[in-house]
Amino acid sequence: MPLVGSLGKVKVVYFDLDDTLCAYWDAAKKGLRHAFCEHPEHGASLEDISAAWADAFTEFVQTIGKTHWYQKYLVSGDLTRVELMRRTLERVGVYDEGLAQAMSDTYYVERHAALELFPESLEVLHALFGQYQLGLITNGPSDIQKQEIQTLNIGPYFQHIFIEGDMGYGKPDPRIFAMATDRTGAKPSEVLFVGNSYKHDVVPAQIAGWKTAWIRRPSDVAPSNKTGKPEELPEGAKEPDLTITDLRELLA
Repeated sequence: MPLVGSLGKVKVVYFDLDDTLCAYWDAAKKGLRHAFCEHPEHGASLEDISAAWADAFTEFVQTIGKTHWYQKYLVSGDLTRVELMRRTLERVGVYDEGLAQAMSDTYYVERHAALELFPESLEVLHALFGQYQLGLITNGPSDIQKQEIQTLNIGPYFQHIFIEGDMGYGKPDPRIFAMATDRTGAKPSEVLFVGNSYKHDVVPAQIAGWKTAWIRRPSDVAPSNKTGKPEELPEGAKEPDLTITDLRELLA
C-alpha cells in the first residue's frame, strides 16, 4: 500500500522505535510501579518515590552526555539504570546500594514484560514492506534496543538499523541522518522519517532535507516533561509534512 499522496515521492521510510512503534513509556510506568511497590524498604509513599525518580531522571538525562556515564550507557543500560535508582533513593533519604540494584532489576524485568507494539504498528510495517526501503533509527543502549527489536519481532522489516549505542552518538546528531541517507542511495527529499519527538526526530530530519511525519500519542509524556502533556510544536517552528495520531494515517 502506498503512502499518502501529500508526502510526494518517497523511496525510504525510517522509523523511530520507542513511543513511535512501541509503547515504551507505558511499559516503563508499569515497571516502575512494580519496582516501588515490591520493594517497600525505601519507606516512601508511591507518589513521593515516583516524584523522586522523575526528578532524578530529568537531572541524569540533562547531564549524562557530558559525563563518564555516557560511554557506559551506550554499551549497557544496566549500570545507568542502577545509578538512577541509587539517586532516586538518595532523594528520599535512603542510602542502600543493594536496594538500588534490586529495584533496578525489578524495573527492568517488568518493563520489558510490559513492552508491546502499538496496535497498528505491524499492520503499517507489513503494508509498506517491499514497496519502500524501511529503516530504524533509535536512541538508547545497544543491548536494550537490540533486545526490544528482538522481543517485538520487527527486525526482519528493516533493511537499515541505526542504534545510538552502536554508533556512539544519537539523535539529533546530523551524522546519523547523513549516514542513513547514504546507506539508502536515495536523495534526501525521497526519505521520510516517522517519530514522536519534535526535537530529536522532526527537526534533525528536516535539517537533513528529509520529509517528516510527527506522531503524537497521548501516552507519550516523559518524566522530564513537567507539563504532563504531550510535546507541543514550538512557536514559530517549521511544521512537519504530516502530523498524525495513528501510524495508519501514513497510508493512502
